[in-house]
Amino acid sequence: MIHVTVWNEYRHELTDEKVREVYPNGIHEQLKSFLQEEFVVKTATLDEAEHGLTEEVLDETDVLIWWGHMAHDEVADEIVNRVHERILQGMGLIVLHSGHMSKIFMKLMGTSCDLKWREADETCRIWNVNPSHPITDGIGEYIELEKEEMYGEHFDIPAPDELIFINWYQGGEVFRGGCTYKRGNGKIFYFQPGHETYPSYYHKKVQRVIKNAVQWATPSQSTYPSYGHHQPLETLENWKG
Repeated sequence: MIHVTVWNEYRHELTDEKVREVYPNGIHEQLKSFLQEEFVVKTATLDEAEHGLTEEVLDETDVLIWWGHMAHDEVADEIVNRVHERILQGMGLIVLHSGHMSKIFMKLMGTSCDLKWREADETCRIWNVNPSHPITDGIGEYIELEKEEMYGEHFDIPAPDELIFINWYQGGEVFRGGCTYKRGNGKIFYFQPGHETYPSYYHKKVQRVIKNAVQWATPSQSTYPSYGHHQPLETLENWKG
């Protein structure tokens, strides 16, 4: 079985009634509710000890899903470095919506990861531009969301290894709303939908994308490479070991 950990800072839901109406048990619990149909799922939140991301939890995690927004700076650098190391070793990472400004995503990208944004109850059409990719399996040509926060270009990220979705918004902007990367042995997927006051994570096609992404990002059986001082494979006359 694939083991998934859903991480959510879990702040909006506790302080904003409008958000609580949409996600009464937290965004993490809504994500868990559909992911557990196919995977073994646990959750972790910012205010838990070690943000819920202990060595033991990460060692048991095949794919980590990350949602954050208002408290990126409160994530301890020690935990970010711990997660980063596990990704390089092969753990998958799915970054959702405003997680684009999380410490872990910025560390992996090496750029500001900034963008344009607007909250105006706009229609969002998420175009599938990579229809043969496993992440888009069963999605069709596009996903249409009645309301979603606008994210617009320029999105300050490195050129994606693979571009999966391009979003169009009612106000006219477009956005690279689904992108994959590889860092070390780990696979990373960024997916735009998920503003806290809109019910995007109840949409069946959004759920299908996230489930597909978990399957795609699950670690392979490849051995993590060794680095540093290396013994020769053949006999060397002048090798002093």
